[in-house]
Amino acid sequence: MPFYGVAFPTRMTVVRIGAQLWVHSPIAPDEGLLRELADMGEVAWLIAPNPIHYVSVQTWSERFPEAAVYAAPGVAARAKKNNTPFPTHVILDDEAPEAWRDVIRQRVVKGHRFLHEVVFYHIPSKVLVLTDLIENFEPAKVGRIKAVLFRIAGNLDPDGKAPIDMRNTFKSRRKAREVIREVISWAPEKVILSHGRWYESDGTGELKRAFRWLGV
Repeated sequence: MPFYGVAFPTRMTVVRIGAQLWVHSPIAPDEGLLRELADMGEVAWLIAPNPIHYVSVQTWSERFPEAAVYAAPGVAARAKKNNTPFPTHVILDDEAPEAWRDVIRQRVVKGHRFLHEVVFYHIPSKVLVLTDLIENFEPAKVGRIKAVLFRIAGNLDPDGKAPIDMRNTFKSRRKAREVIREVISWAPEKVILSHGRWYESDGTGELKRAFRWLGV
């Protein structure tokens, strides 16, 4: 997925809840991916977790018309501004819908001028799912020139975090800090990211490192 003219490899996360699938930040689908999902279960929920990760949701909704669509605050307005179609949906808040509240917690990270990201915690596996609040691009995978740019932006592995443009456009770091402190208190063991290497261990420690700019 290109952003600011730079290709951003993007990770989609899928959680199986019973025989149904919860699909976070859907990427552009292809038949191979769809076959893999069909083997796992029925696509039941499509999640647009922030006002940047929404572009492919319409395509998925057309392919799976019975799936319920959920979106972070501001997604619909962003889609409209960019003349991108977006399906009828429910706006996510701090209370998880009944369909997954026994399995997944969620919180809206507030304080940014438009990028309201919803973070999710899969209780059984102790896995936190983030989108853009931490990016952790691996130098060997992005190339030398992009690695320099990402290092300047602050989202290069092993010190990935929110990129500098996001950090500098929070109107209230206090509001964001309150939510992130709560998320850290959940003590996740792993953290899945949409961009770059995710954290297979010491998830809580990685969160404290990556959000030190918030003073957590």
